[in-house]
Amino acid sequence: MRIISGDKRGIQLQAVPGTNTRPTTDKVKEAIFNMIGPYFDGGNGLDLFAGSGNLGLEALSRGLDHMIFVDKDRKAFQTVKDNIKKCGYEDHSEVYRNEAERALKAVAKRGLQFECIFLDPPYKNKQLDAYLAFIDEHRMLSEAGVVMCEHDSNTEVPERSGSLVRLKHELYGTTGISIYKREEETHEA
Repeated sequence: MRIISGDKRGIQLQAVPGTNTRPTTDKVKEAIFNMIGPYFDGGNGLDLFAGSGNLGLEALSRGLDHMIFVDKDRKAFQTVKDNIKKCGYEDHSEVYRNEAERALKAVAKRGLQFECIFLDPPYKNKQLDAYLAFIDEHRMLSEAGVVMCEHDSNTEVPERSGSLVRLKHELYGTTGISIYKREEETHEA
């Protein structure tokens, strides 16, 4: 597992010890960034089920200014911190050990908007609809922002959630990727 592109290209990332975390493969990660970027011109990101921080660190390497990483697992929390340090992104990152729902509420209270939100919950977690609804209700996505959902390929994901509309849906073996944007943006694209 490594940073594929951008200013930290080639840096090897540490995986979360144990079997509780399923890292996004380099092939799927490259496909995700080809769908949502592939590069960014600044802005904020939220990596809600961060694991090793693989997706959020890739986004920072590709031009985001700041990333909030959240994971409830103690080992993941430490691994994210270690990988942030390895990449030299301490000044561009916040890391929280928290449940996804509580973290979303805390971020919403801050009134932040994001250019990129990564939702990569454990495949047995079937709450993507609820997370998308919360993100939409609290206007957490910037006008040009994207929400990337990684899920089991058999999981049914909504075509829309409020003003969020699914633009892309791709399958990579057992992994499904769904990309959402605010509806205002879909009319202009």
